[in-house]
Amino acid sequence: MKWSPSIYRSRIDPEWIDYNGHLRDAYYVLVLSHAMDALMDELGLDAAYRARTACTLYTLEMHMHYLHEVKESDELSVTARAIATDAKRIHLGLAMGCPRHAEPVAVAEFMLLHVQQGATPGSAVFPAE
Repeated sequence: MKWSPSIYRSRIDPEWIDYNGHLRDAYYVLVLSHAMDALMDELGLDAAYRARTACTLYTLEMHMHYLHEVKESDELSVTARAIATDAKRIHLGLAMGCPRHAEPVAVAEFMLLHVQQGATPGSAVFPAE
């Protein structure tokens, strides 16, 4: 499957940098989490959808691969691709890039579940649209 155009861009906050001058590992995941929010909005799973349906996506599993160091001067962009989908789940790939590297600086896979929230949250089938 093909990677999307960039779904999210981020500058590096100086507080995200560790004692070696590199992006702390947790902040790679923070950037990807914000990218996931942007993707949800792009797919129509936005605030209006969540208010109307009481449904959202939950992350069930994540696998992170750190490939290159990120420095404070870098600007990050994130692309996405659906690896697989079914009636309730999205297996999603995200790639984080920066202009200093031709290849991604990190890649991650997420297993996302469509959940009906409420007193007893549970998985829910995606609507037809």
